[in-house]
Amino acid sequence: MSRYWSDIVHRLTPYVPGEQPALAHPVKLNTNENPYPPSPRVLDAIRGELGDTADALRRYPDPTARKLRETVAAYHGIRADQVFAGNGSDEVLALTFQALLKHDKPLLFPDITYSFYPTYAKLFEVDYRTIPLDENFAIRIDDYAAPNGGILFPNPNAPTGRPLPLADIERLVASQPESVVVVDEAYVDFGAQSAIALIDRYPNLLVVQTVSKSRSLAGMRVGFAFGDPALIDALNRVKDSFNSYPLDRLAQVAATAAYEDDAWFRDCRAKVIASRERLAAQLTSLGFEVVPSAANLLFARHPGYDAAMLVARLREKEIFVRHFNAPRIDQHLRISVGTDAECDILLDALRGIFSAYVG
Repeated sequence: MSRYWSDIVHRLTPYVPGEQPALAHPVKLNTNENPYPPSPRVLDAIRGELGDTADALRRYPDPTARKLRETVAAYHGIRADQVFAGNGSDEVLALTFQALLKHDKPLLFPDITYSFYPTYAKLFEVDYRTIPLDENFAIRIDDYAAPNGGILFPNPNAPTGRPLPLADIERLVASQPESVVVVDEAYVDFGAQSAIALIDRYPNLLVVQTVSKSRSLAGMRVGFAFGDPALIDALNRVKDSFNSYPLDRLAQVAATAAYEDDAWFRDCRAKVIASRERLAAQLTSLGFEVVPSAANLLFARHPGYDAAMLVARLREKEIFVRHFNAPRIDQHLRISVGTDAECDILLDALRGIFSAYVG
């Protein structure tokens, strides 16, 4: 049936999301979800929106997500016209590729990074060039001093978890006044500095965030872009040429409530960070080499054991971690930070694998 495909479909290699196992009680450390539930205010807001009759569901949602954008803008100390809301940060990034990153010169992004970037580039026919991380998996700002049609990178980077100092990001943005610099901050709340503080000074800076990680709302699909109103207008023009209603009513009220409960957010974030540091120390004691992380994940390799073998053995025990069969990182595991109890199950399983392994 592929004879009916558009020509571009034959050239696509789709992004492969992390496995969602159909098991009763998996130890799921493969998709960087928050191990803690969202604020109780989220459920209260959803119930309030539904009411007794769910009559609200027959009406279209606010296409501009005005209340949500105002809430998030106030949280960050910026204006609502500097905020774009979309159906998860993946959609926000897709709109960004179309609206701001398709030019004659190539888009630049790291060679080891979020694997959706090359997928989007190919889908939207955006010319791109990858810039190698250094031997420690760090982004080198000076390597981006090349002709480009835009620059894109996560901070912290994924899947490595390594952060960039805000001063380095500002130096890059300031050095590229003719290009849009997009900083993907999906994991920023777990230890990095947000570049939102720079958007008033640099009209070429766009910052992308999500509620999926630090606010435990991966199931609601809400993401944001922050930047100069001209950049936000470009995103809105593409959005309104594709889907005027990307965020449903429940997603809007859920995300609004999550931002309004800052105490819950800070408590959950602190627990994840503490578990990350504990897990990193325990993995190191088992002989793993662990990349320093400011995200809710760890990127690690064991010089004595094959990564694919470890993934397979862990999967047999219904423990799931992520493995990327790609150059430079095919011996690394990306491990999401779970609760301390989940991390202990992982560690015990690794000890059992090591003690039994003879090949």
